[in-house]
Amino acid sequence: MPTKIEKDALSGQDTTGHEWDGVKELNTPLPTWWVYTFYATIVFAIVYCVLYPSWPWINSHTQGLLGQTNRADLVRQLDAQAKDRGALVERIRSASLQEIRKDPSLLAFAMAGGRSAFQTNCMQCHGAGGAGNTGFPNLVDDDWLWGGKIDQLYATIQHGIRNADDQSRQSMMPKFGVDGLLTGTQVAAVTDYVMSLSGRGQATAEGAKIWQEQCAACHQPDGKGNQELGAPNLTDGIWLYGGDRNSIYRSIFYARNGSMPAWSGRLDEATLKMLAIYVHSLGGGR
Repeated sequence: MPTKIEKDALSGQDTTGHEWDGVKELNTPLPTWWVYTFYATIVFAIVYCVLYPSWPWINSHTQGLLGQTNRADLVRQLDAQAKDRGALVERIRSASLQEIRKDPSLLAFAMAGGRSAFQTNCMQCHGAGGAGNTGFPNLVDDDWLWGGKIDQLYATIQHGIRNADDQSRQSMMPKFGVDGLLTGTQVAAVTDYVMSLSGRGQATAEGAKIWQEQCAACHQPDGKGNQELGAPNLTDGIWLYGGDRNSIYRSIFYARNGSMPAWSGRLDEATLKMLAIYVHSLGGGR
């Protein structure tokens, strides 16, 4: 309720003349510097709204007297970057993979571009460092399904594996158990034989017979594989879908026919070359 204005005994500050349940309000106005700062922000906001895009309309927004936007700035920066890179990109596009690797400036540029393309398009499956995962090949070792030479890598990246591209890498492992080509017992026997190829099991005569009849044509009689067909080497310790007995059994019974997209329809030729050079440099390329 209103009361008379009086001076507070403790602070020496005048009251406002208001009182609530015996509590009196002190009249303590904001500091002058703060008030003027607040006014300045109002003026700044008005000027900003006049100069820059700010207020939305139904289908657009005010453009501002300066017409500046962060999007337009980014486009100009990207255009400038593309212009600076254009000469090197064109040289990579017209050069062979071997020529690029022999030119230090082109190689350095290709490595940087390939790393960027790998992080954008490949790491989701093959991992940030190319170490792969179950079902996704390790790119840093020297075990290649379709060949690890740089020209072979380029072809694999360009056309992919088991997809609609008419030049993609094509090979299909039969579903020996699902399609009834082998019984469960026979699959178990040939599983033991496959494990024996890497010194981890004892082969039976039945398993050896089935291997020669069903598997040797692709994986070779000695089990070392065939890169022309994408048939993996079964004598080492590198397994795409797991090397334990259960995983091998499932690979034979159900088959594993993973797919990789053809990047030729998604990336330009220069990027494909840079990507091949980068993957080859990870350590596993021959």
